[in-house]
Amino acid sequence: MPDTRAARREVWITGIGLVSSLGEGLEAHWEALTNGQAPITDATTFAPYVVHPLVKVSFDSQIPKKGDQRQMEPWQRIGTYAAGLALEAAGIAKNTEILSKTDMIVAAGGGERDFAVDAAILNDLSTSNDPGRMLNERLLSDLRPTLSLAQLSNLLAGNISIVHGVTGSSRTFMGEESAGVEAVRIAHARIASNQSEIGLVGGAYNAEREDTLLLNDLDDFCLKGEFRPVFSKPEPGIAAGSMGAFLVLESPEHAKARGATPIAKLSGVWSERARRQVEGALGDKVRALLATVGADGANAIISCATGARDATTPEAEALAATGRPVRAVSNRLGHGFEAQFIAGLALGALCVSKGALYPALAGDPLETAGAGVSRVVVTSVGHWRGEGAGVVEKI
Repeated sequence: MPDTRAARREVWITGIGLVSSLGEGLEAHWEALTNGQAPITDATTFAPYVVHPLVKVSFDSQIPKKGDQRQMEPWQRIGTYAAGLALEAAGIAKNTEILSKTDMIVAAGGGERDFAVDAAILNDLSTSNDPGRMLNERLLSDLRPTLSLAQLSNLLAGNISIVHGVTGSSRTFMGEESAGVEAVRIAHARIASNQSEIGLVGGAYNAEREDTLLLNDLDDFCLKGEFRPVFSKPEPGIAAGSMGAFLVLESPEHAKARGATPIAKLSGVWSERARRQVEGALGDKVRALLATVGADGANAIISCATGARDATTPEAEALAATGRPVRAVSNRLGHGFEAQFIAGLALGALCVSKGALYPALAGDPLETAGAGVSRVVVTSVGHWRGEGAGVVEKI
């Protein structure tokens, strides 16, 4: 078999859509990151849990039909909104000819629950003399017919297709942080290997959900009380963040043909999974990833560290050993699970496009001063499984 690696093309990032607690769009994020803006957190609404709430946005600007908005759950609205920002930034919004050929890969979680109904059923179960029968009756009578549809993870891709007209191939990946890594890896590989010319890839997360906060707290993952930097000691736990992050990836040939200006180059994405039940395996896997992507040749590392116990310390030790300045996405945006790695790539592309690294967060031992930036490594260590990395470079 011939070696086809020499034929692999570059992959450019030509559009980024990012919305989080810090704002919407790249310039709003850069201003917030560089002007000393403290992390925006809410420690009271869902006390004792700490979350990074979504900035107030006008969904009408990207999802003009109220009927479309009503049938979406919050995470779908956030994702559809961010996807629209990415398409606008790339200059292909409403361009039906290009959008009809734009491939889409989405990293998504499960749909949101009607937790008012869930809570009522659970309360009644505790006092029922016939819980099985009561449960069946309540599930048939209380759950709205659309709830089952709303649980479908691929509805985010469907809504993006309906609202923005992205009608190329469509794929949806599930699997928390690993889903985000895999989504970008596949999108990158398809363009690099000449299987695709342009793609939209991203994810979204709604952190302001009582059900997922409870779910994560049952495994002792959540940050409680007040905000602490992600690499502080002891491991603080996860401060979830509402966010939507989408990238438009494109071959240089396609971008040049339509006169697009690239933001950065995505040089590669790697996905791994350590056997975490083996002592020391996670740290070894992260160090191997850093060696593979050439972290020693990078100006900085943007970490998607979660803050989760037993996951964050091995990553911190591996990152510290590189001697590179580190920035943690969670320190500014919170943790967005499926969307986190894409948000990290977005911040990495923003840094290389500006040629600078935004200031360190006071109190985080790994965030140190940085200088000029032309090559950034983005790392991802899932809160309980999955590791990955990507490289973003200046063009």
